[in-house]
Amino acid sequence: MIKKISLIVLSLTILTSCVSKKIYTDLEDKYANLKKENRSLSDEVETLSNDKIKLNNDLNQLQSAYDDAVAQRDKLQGDYAAAKSNLDALKASYKALEENSSASIAANSKKNRELLAQLEAKEQALATENERLNTLKKELENRSQRVAELENVIAAKDANMRALKNAISKALTNFEGKGLTVEQRDGKVYVSMENKLLFQSGSWSVGSEGRKAVQQLGSVLAENPDIAILIEGHTDNDPYTGNGQLSGNWDLSTKRATAIVNILRENNSINPENLTAAGRGEYAPIASNNTVEGKAKNRRIEVILTPKLDEISKLLNDI
Repeated sequence: MIKKISLIVLSLTILTSCVSKKIYTDLEDKYANLKKENRSLSDEVETLSNDKIKLNNDLNQLQSAYDDAVAQRDKLQGDYAAAKSNLDALKASYKALEENSSASIAANSKKNRELLAQLEAKEQALATENERLNTLKKELENRSQRVAELENVIAAKDANMRALKNAISKALTNFEGKGLTVEQRDGKVYVSMENKLLFQSGSWSVGSEGRKAVQQLGSVLAENPDIAILIEGHTDNDPYTGNGQLSGNWDLSTKRATAIVNILRENNSINPENLTAAGRGEYAPIASNNTVEGKAKNRRIEVILTPKLDEISKLLNDI
């Protein structure tokens, strides 16, 4: 899918000046649909966290059922012990009466048979309850093991993302204070580069300093093939006033994102299928557009790094 988005964006870039407006509009619609699907994938980590909470709730319910079964078994064992004690007492009484009264012996014999029947019923109920208890225990152990495996996979991915964030911060140390930030949140790593580091006003051509920063970022990404890389272009809300090569801020943000993708693709160790370019225009600001400083922060490229979730999805399907 990432490859399809890249092809569509590239097609938009090439065909903007030579195709009819209908074809251009159709391509934009296809791109918008693919972008929505990409956002859905980005939300998958949050969905998986909710699934984990549900699994823990299920685990607690199984634990409660297990505890109830233990209590029921203990009660049956108590009833069984009481019935057996009563039977032993009746056997002693039967022996004492055997010499004195045949009528008493007959009555005692009948009661004895009744108690034996009750005892057999209690034994059968206890065996059934023990079998149910063992089944619940086994199911509880299996579910606990799968939840533990899921937690370990999530923890490992979080640790890998922390290591990736640290590696990127180290590789881009020389660009600190030049409009570049690296942070980790929601299970992802965000690399934000203000346009003053990358582009001239109204241009999507990356300057030498910016190219160096992107290449150093690419050297780290090349060592992490299991990371999905989304490059988002952002602008402030000032209307685009350049020449006719662009239709507006959204077009400019898309071309800038594509320019970063093209630099990353120069590194042959980065899988192009992991790359996605997206233009957000002015519609995802991180600061107020009412100040010069806020506008500068909003004019940026964001590289969003997300771990692939195939292993987690498989575990969830197995639970």
